[in-house]
Amino acid sequence: MKLLLMDTCGMEGSVALAEGGAVVSSESLPGRSASERLVPVVREMMKAAGWRLRELAGIVVVHGPGSFTGVRVGVSAAKGLSEAGGVGVIAVSRLAVLAAAAGEAAGQVCAVMDAGRGEFYCGVYVGRRCVREALLSGEAVAAAVADASAVVVCEARVAEALSALKPRLVAEPVAGDALQFAVERIAAKQFDDVATLDANYLRRTDAEIFAKPAVSGK
Repeated sequence: MKLLLMDTCGMEGSVALAEGGAVVSSESLPGRSASERLVPVVREMMKAAGWRLRELAGIVVVHGPGSFTGVRVGVSAAKGLSEAGGVGVIAVSRLAVLAAAAGEAAGQVCAVMDAGRGEFYCGVYVGRRCVREALLSGEAVAAAVADASAVVVCEARVAEALSALKPRLVAEPVAGDALQFAVERIAAKQFDDVATLDANYLRRTDAEIFAKPAVSGK
């Protein structure tokens, strides 16, 4: 089973190829280069491996939350490659991938990421099952993780901001970290609908936040 995995949600993007349940190659996309480099890197990696799009069992994309531009780039590329190769797509939450870094923790695991403006992306999971994901203030995060057996973060500033919760600081997720989610979803034949697949933003865009309210009666 051959898989292409992509994650362009964070400060750096990444691409991985996996076969037989293991990552066989990976590449990083430094800085904000994902929009220019993602598809060319995918082509280079596929060519080097001697793989064709139509041979893939699935295309896996980490679809947010994270950088608005990065998330859009990843989702758009996944859709385009899916249509070009006639391959199914599996979208995985970045929070779910982060939570998985807690390993076989008993009970609820809470994954938290910086969302800017003093807010946090927060996901609560039991195993690989999502209980809820939301955009929360610092105070709301404290309440949301009250029953969690582990709090996992990948940013030092978030670990510092939530120090009272004693979070576990781990490495930032990369594309290959979504592999186990993909393997389980493929086995269950749970592919996403490419036509309706959207980014997992968990927040409004700046245009919506700063939009002037409509004046009634005009």
